[in-house]
Amino acid sequence: MAATKPVFLVIGAGAGIGGHAAARFAAGGYHAVLARRSDEEGLARLVGQIEAAGGSASGTLLNAAEDGAIEELVERTQRDIGPIDCALYNLGAQIGNRSLEDTPHRIFELGWRLACFGVFRLAHAMFPAMVARGKGTLLVTSATAAVRGNAGQHSHAAAMGGRRMLCQTLNAEFAPKGVHVAHVVVDGPVRSPDTLVKLLGDKWDAFEAAKGADGIIDPAVLAETYWHLAQQPKNCWTHELDVRPYSDVPWWNDNPDPAINASGRGSAGPKT
Repeated sequence: MAATKPVFLVIGAGAGIGGHAAARFAAGGYHAVLARRSDEEGLARLVGQIEAAGGSASGTLLNAAEDGAIEELVERTQRDIGPIDCALYNLGAQIGNRSLEDTPHRIFELGWRLACFGVFRLAHAMFPAMVARGKGTLLVTSATAAVRGNAGQHSHAAAMGGRRMLCQTLNAEFAPKGVHVAHVVVDGPVRSPDTLVKLLGDKWDAFEAAKGADGIIDPAVLAETYWHLAQQPKNCWTHELDVRPYSDVPWWNDNPDPAINASGRGSAGPKT
């Protein structure tokens, strides 16, 4: 059934950034299409919460690493629901700290497929229609690893660095054609049940207590930043920005806090 509302597509719609962004855009009048790899029950819960709040949403499971899956999702969304006005690519590729010896070829390549190739495939499938309409937005969640490589982050840094450069080349080609590409460096830990909370496990409570209420990024607040980016007029587009809690050391500092770094700081992993 075709939607009468503009469509917001989220690839990587978990209970953190993706789900909150979907809820924010739905509250702003969009039909939100939520796509995630697994947990159909969790997906249905997010869609139900948006609808209960008066918004419009639908959900689908998606294996973004599978050939043709992203392309089929874009085609199906535009055929059955409506033109995609804005999309958020929110998939992470954080596999934790691994030495070079402990990073198999397939794991390194998978990071690239999820973090970089997926963005290329989404743009390749979606941008022609946006160019034809003369408008559209692609928001890309990124990470500290996109701008600084650390030991043990070979796959993640290479993949996220590629993501950042790809966003720059896409922006250079498509901004003059009316398509807004915004690369968001999430330079700090995100309160995300599906990723960081799960990654830390029984260490989460201590981590949360040490960081304090304002020391962890709130995905509901971050969703407001995504909303702002999507609503910017053409004469004042932001291509790249970075966000972090007030107490965190910025990515450009040469001496990052090891505790923050080890906890998954800035990993595009908490992006679900």
